Amino acid sequence: GWALAAEGFLLSSPVLTAVGALIGCSGGILTQIMCSNMNREVLSVVLGGGGSRKKSSALASARTATTTPNPNLAAASSSAASASPATPKADPFSYTAITPAQAALTLSTAKSVVIVPGYGLAVAKAQFVIADIANALRKRNISVRFGIHPVAGRMPGQLNILLAEAGVPYEIVFELDEINDDFGDVDVTLVVGASDTVNSDAEDSEQS
Repeated sequence: GWALAAEGFLLSSPVLTAVGALIGCSGGILTQIMCSNMNREVLSVVLGGGGSRKKSSALASARTATTTPNPNLAAASSSAASASPATPKADPFSYTAITPAQAALTLSTAKSVVIVPGYGLAVAKAQFVIADIANALRKRNISVRFGIHPVAGRMPGQLNILLAEAGVPYEIVFELDEINDDFGDVDVTLVVGASDTVNSDAEDSEQS
């Protein structure tokens, strides 16, 4: 947009200048909205995340301190554990790796599935594969819905277009504010190339 405005200025064309300025301004507003939703500064996005390492390292230190057991606390808690058993707390940073066969079994035995696609799905051109998976599950009378984050993909609406291209019915595609409250009742959530939009660190870490 700004390049078009500059071209119009050089060619003394008011129309090109006005149209370029309009496109540049609207693009700048859209960029600001997307950066705000991704917890990013516009400058650090343009510079490739420069200037955000300090905050990221501080978060990493805090995470290490949280996940590393304190020997003194362990000694103090051992005596208390003998009196009353403590309830173990799940590690929020742990995960369980499963095979494709196990993933297929988990999906096929679920009653409600939400698929969360992201930019990785677009890069891999996997919209047709994910559409086939959704169709196969729906044939088993399994409820399948798609949840689209506002900034998923290279631009807003990219994932909606890709899913429509793959033949995914529009009525099972939902925006975040439409489906976010339903996740508590969902059996399986399948995240496909969308780790940037489901990563809770994105709220605090500019390097997440």
